[in-house]
Amino acid sequence: MTAEEIDAFWSVARNQTRTNPVPGYLGTYSGEALAPPAWAFGATPEQADELIGLVLDGTKTATASAQWDYDHESESIPRVGDLAIVLDGSEHPRALIEVTHVDVVPFDDVDEQHAHLEGEGDRSLGHWRTVHERFFTDHAAHARGFSPTMPVVLEQFRVLYPR
Repeated sequence: MTAEEIDAFWSVARNQTRTNPVPGYLGTYSGEALAPPAWAFGATPEQADELIGLVLDGTKTATASAQWDYDHESESIPRVGDLAIVLDGSEHPRALIEVTHVDVVPFDDVDEQHAHLEGEGDRSLGHWRTVHERFFTDHAAHARGFSPTMPVVLEQFRVLYPR
């Protein structure tokens, strides 16, 4: 991924989706100049490609993250209205998404509806729990391990601009 590629994608995406503010008498707004964060779903290039495929075909409209990772990295959890550029496994921008809903619940309180919206596997809660327990254990940024009561950040999103 290059900064130039992200900037070029953002330039097209913000114009296509009309997320760019109209310049006024005060000049350019910072929201117009700065691209949103760019990242990939999953932890491997293969996962990133699989998951962006599900996003682009409309199957995946939600994701989940360990709040402990956000805490460890001193990052804020996503908010409704946040934008992000989603990358594929080769780190090329593939979609501009907007967060439409955020909730934080214990791992054991994630429900069937959220599992279905994530679009992975057979879309069941059982599959979601198996895959996410393994993911949260194997790819944690923190040292707390896994717990069925750990806080999980549940996001729903919509694709504003696919590439």
